[in-house]
Amino acid sequence: MARYCKLLGRRIEVQYRAGDVFLPATGILVGDSGKSIFLEEHFEQQGQVKSFRWEIPYPFIIRLEESIGAPANPRDAVERHPGDALLEPRRAPLKNRPEEI
Repeated sequence: MARYCKLLGRRIEVQYRAGDVFLPATGILVGDSGKSIFLEEHFEQQGQVKSFRWEIPYPFIIRLEESIGAPANPRDAVERHPGDALLEPRRAPLKNRPEEI
């Protein structure tokens, strides 16, 4: 029986084990086979929208919870909530360059 079927279609945060390393992942839960979960993430690279899917077997899942925050598509966040500073993309200042004013 699928453990996480109630979260299908929702944005989730997962911490999982890959060997001796714990890795975080955030994406839309698009499938639950009863043995593994399947995540999908959309992003923009060089003006093109790309998608990335991955499978995480149940035994490797350390923590899984519904994500509260930005939606899957960053463009939607800016278009839907233009005044919400938490959802707008931010640029981190670089140490070797002065910050833009």
